[in-house]
Amino acid sequence: MIGDRWTILILRDLFRGYRRYKDLLRSLEGISPNLLAERLKRLEEHGLVERQLYCQRPPRGDYRLTVRGKRLAPVLEAMRQWGDAYTACEAAATEADLAAPATGEALPLHV
Repeated sequence: MIGDRWTILILRDLFRGYRRYKDLLRSLEGISPNLLAERLKRLEEHGLVERQLYCQRPPRGDYRLTVRGKRLAPVLEAMRQWGDAYTACEAAATEADLAAPATGEALPLHV
């Protein structure tokens, strides 16, 4: 359910306070309008998001996390912390891997 491409980022933006479709679309650079609509619909079907209409014609709504959706906050926070820790470690490891063990001098890259 939340493993689909874009879904985690949609949830992230809903936690950040984005509510309107156009704001989500603008925030999620690269997602197609049809895919965003499909992901929001699936989140709604699974009870993680609810849509509240603010305009009848044309029908437009705000998207809000349900109680069930809000319970994902610790999961998303843990994923963010893991990413912060390991992207920093990988960057440091990459720099260390590119140095000569004996001297610490930078090794040439062969790309």
